[in-house]
Amino acid sequence: MKIGYLSTLYHTSFQIKSMQPKIQGEPLEWKLFSTGPAMVEAFSSGEIDLGYVGLPPVMIGLSRGMEIKCVAGGHIEGTVLVATEEFNSYTNSTDIDSLISQFEGKTIGVPSRGSIHDVILRKITANTDIKIKNYSWADFIASALQDGAIEAGVGTPALAVAASNETQIIIPPHLLWPWNPSYGIVSSEEIIDQNPEIIKDFLIIHENMCNFIKNNPLPAAEIVSKEWGIKDINFVLNTFNISPGYCASLPLEYVESTIKFISELEKQGYLDNKIKKKDIFYTKIIDKLHPERNHYI
Repeated sequence: MKIGYLSTLYHTSFQIKSMQPKIQGEPLEWKLFSTGPAMVEAFSSGEIDLGYVGLPPVMIGLSRGMEIKCVAGGHIEGTVLVATEEFNSYTNSTDIDSLISQFEGKTIGVPSRGSIHDVILRKITANTDIKIKNYSWADFIASALQDGAIEAGVGTPALAVAASNETQIIIPPHLLWPWNPSYGIVSSEEIIDQNPEIIKDFLIIHENMCNFIKNNPLPAAEIVSKEWGIKDINFVLNTFNISPGYCASLPLEYVESTIKFISELEKQGYLDNKIKKKDIFYTKIIDKLHPERNHYI
């Protein structure tokens, strides 16, 4: 099975890669992508069978006729806005409009068009004169902040940690978009139809690793540090802690938050055709594996 993954440190991909498990007697093949939209394109060409990706890019692909489905969750509330200390933060006010208005006439960096971070940023900056600059690799945003090329950045919690020496969190994940589908496990419909057992076997490992990150953050961080070549384990631990909502289940809150993106994607001109909940999710496998209450929060 060919799996697409991102450089996002709190995805279970790093834990599973380190284990080198065999599923149905075969090793997993891994391919790194720069952003979610790039991974969705790889699904269309058959490069990957399964992927770790935020759901808005998946929804865009579905509206264009792609045959993929979200088969499990992974993390919620993975988008944060950071800027230098000259700006007011959520510790002064939790009013999103007032926090955003201070960036009028300024530039905010964000990953590529159609990514979950981009969609959220464009929603909260609608009807302003804030400039948005998209980056092909999310890792470039921290450098751009440090160089003064942008005044603020939106991305995963790792951005807040990477730029922490010179920035602060202006709007934390739970205020930007509660329960947003930071990432889920997405499968080609071909795999669902022809070999659902291979998905089940993978999701068992995935759920175990969600629990491992949540309940044993230090050894989990050590694995990520080794896999990604990060010398500072605290960097990984701090990333884990900014938004610690890890689980493989697909509860109602996760699904409803995802559905709210449909109207926003339509407003932003991303959807070629109408989509519904049944087009996005295939929950049969994870519902059997995870019948108990979710542990995102």
